[in-house]
Amino acid sequence: MDQAGSSVARLGHRVTTPSPSLDLQSLAMAIFHRATITPTKAELIAAWAPSRAWGPSAGDVIDVIGSYRFDDPDGRVGMETHLVTAGGALLQVPLTYRDEALDGADDALITEMQHSVLGTRWVYDGLRDPRFVVMLAAVAMTGQGEAVGMAVYDGRWYVAPSNVRIHGGGWTQERVAVDRFELEADDATASVLHNDRFELKLFRRPVPGPRPPIGLTATWDGEGESVVLAEIRER
Repeated sequence: MDQAGSSVARLGHRVTTPSPSLDLQSLAMAIFHRATITPTKAELIAAWAPSRAWGPSAGDVIDVIGSYRFDDPDGRVGMETHLVTAGGALLQVPLTYRDEALDGADDALITEMQHSVLGTRWVYDGLRDPRFVVMLAAVAMTGQGEAVGMAVYDGRWYVAPSNVRIHGGGWTQERVAVDRFELEADDATASVLHNDRFELKLFRRPVPGPRPPIGLTATWDGEGESVVLAEIRER
């Protein structure tokens, strides 16, 4: 969302100060800052995605459709998945933004981003960041946990909406662990992760279809048919 050299960029934490006109405490929040970021998100995706097995060819133009976001329960990690088109294909690119390097995840680091408000941000491949995977599984299973983008301007709160709308769910009311997933495959079409009970599949190249029995889909402006983002099955 670049505007005249600036970006509205998120800080992954939750707001707990209420506004007279909006109950912010009831929402999963992503705070946006008007700031300059280098490289921009579009630039880093264009530089990194062609190097992946699922990515476009180096010469393909990448157009960003929009993104969806997850809320970090600890309020530290920004989590954003970009939907882009390139070479006639739809791709989803999960990214996380951290305020310090993630221990033991050098192979998952994409770049260091300079943010004019927040300073250095370490940008990771989301599927290799444990916090993103936990939230992906939780949202896909329950439909809960998507973050609403908010920004403060002239002392008032504003919604910073995305044109991408996600829909998840299918799990029962049973409490279940959604951590300790390990990435087992990350090929041209899908990424597969397992924990002790579930298989989680994220489609790097989503295709149209209804929501799986347990999973996550998306629609966006100009695209009425849903695409399948992720699916979860018991092992």
